[in-house]
Amino acid sequence: MFGNLLKNLNNEEPSNLNEGDKRLAIAALLVRVARSDGDYAANEIKKIDSVLARRYLLDRNSTISLREKAELLEEQAPSTEVFTRGIKDSVSEKERIKILEALWMVSLADGERDIEEEKIINFISQLLGISKLDNNLAKLRITHS
Repeated sequence: MFGNLLKNLNNEEPSNLNEGDKRLAIAALLVRVARSDGDYAANEIKKIDSVLARRYLLDRNSTISLREKAELLEEQAPSTEVFTRGIKDSVSEKERIKILEALWMVSLADGERDIEEEKIINFISQLLGISKLDNNLAKLRITHS
C-alpha cells in the first residue's frame, strides 16, 4: 500500500514528496509521537484528528481515513531519521515549525508531560533542521494557547 512512499523514504537521497505523500508522512509522524510512550490514548487520537482536519480542511470521514492510513504507515515506516528526512526535504522551514507545534499539541493532549514524547519531539526537531530555540518557542506557543 505504501510501497512507493517507503521506497522513496529509504532512498539515500529521497526526492520531494508529492502532496498526498507529504500529508500522509506528516500524519504518520503525529502518530509516531503519540505512540512513543506506549500509550496511544483516545485523547491523542482525537487531537491528531483535530490537527489533520484543521490543517488540510478535511471532513470527518476523510480525517479518519488519513489517520488510519497514517497508523498503518507508522507501523511500517523506517527509522525516524529516514522518515523525517523526506518531510524536511519537501516542506519549508516555516511549515516544519508548524509541524513541531502540531507534535507538541498531540504530546500534550492528555494534559501530561511525558519524557518519551518530549525526547522524540526534540529528536524530530533536530532532524527537521529546527533550532532548539525555535522548538522551545513552538512548545511555549502550544502550552500557553
